Amino acid sequence: MAEALTRYLIRIEYDGTGLVGWQRQDNGPSVQQFLEEAAEKLTGQPTAIQGSGRTDSGVHALGQAAHLDVPAHLDKRAVMRGLNAWLRSDQIAVLSAEQVGDEFNARFDAIERRYLYRILDRPVPSAINRHRLWHHKVPLDETAMHQAAQHLVGRHDFTSFRATQCQANSPVRTVDALTVSREGDEIHIIAIARSFLHHQIRNFAGSLSLVGRGKWTESDLKAALEACDRSAAGQTAPAHGLYLTDILYPEQK
Repeated sequence: MAEALTRYLIRIEYDGTGLVGWQRQDNGPSVQQFLEEAAEKLTGQPTAIQGSGRTDSGVHALGQAAHLDVPAHLDKRAVMRGLNAWLRSDQIAVLSAEQVGDEFNARFDAIERRYLYRILDRPVPSAINRHRLWHHKVPLDETAMHQAAQHLVGRHDFTSFRATQCQANSPVRTVDALTVSREGDEIHIIAIARSFLHHQIRNFAGSLSLVGRGKWTESDLKAALEACDRSAAGQTAPAHGLYLTDILYPEQK
């Protein structure tokens, strides 16, 4: 008789440099692939891992969430340590494992997703963090960026800020918070919502950088939103400045 299975929620940190993103793909290594290979070694059988959502090639994570089913004799310590022991990539780490109900789904049960976008605005680029932030040679006005960003908070049609290849059924989303602040030489954009469109935060960052450079005003950003036309907004900021920082579930609110 087959052993009963227990479902675990795991939290994952990864450096997305050189990876094709979260989801398994034929054109290169992914986070999901490495984790599923480790899980198969741990459990002795093919083990699917469902993430809370996709991250693109080059995007990083400090708190990605996923679920998997493992034989019931494995406790949370064995799951976390076992996955880390079998991982074939030092760019990925399983930070924790927590037992959840059999019906729990890391993607569909998520009620809040949080992202950080990092911009370095100094004349000299960073040698250490060149794959971890977006470099601007000119200083940005973070106060103007924050004020303009408030036009993007709330429920809107975000056609102007979605990727042209976005497959979401609707461009309408509710952004709960969008803040811009300075941390030393860096500008940090923090976005919070239940869900986001493809490239939405990177497109926010690209447009807000225009405000920070004085090329756009608040009114220009508002007009870009209201145009519901991707060509009306700014560029798509590079993937390597983006971090998935946390996924929240009902019991955590």
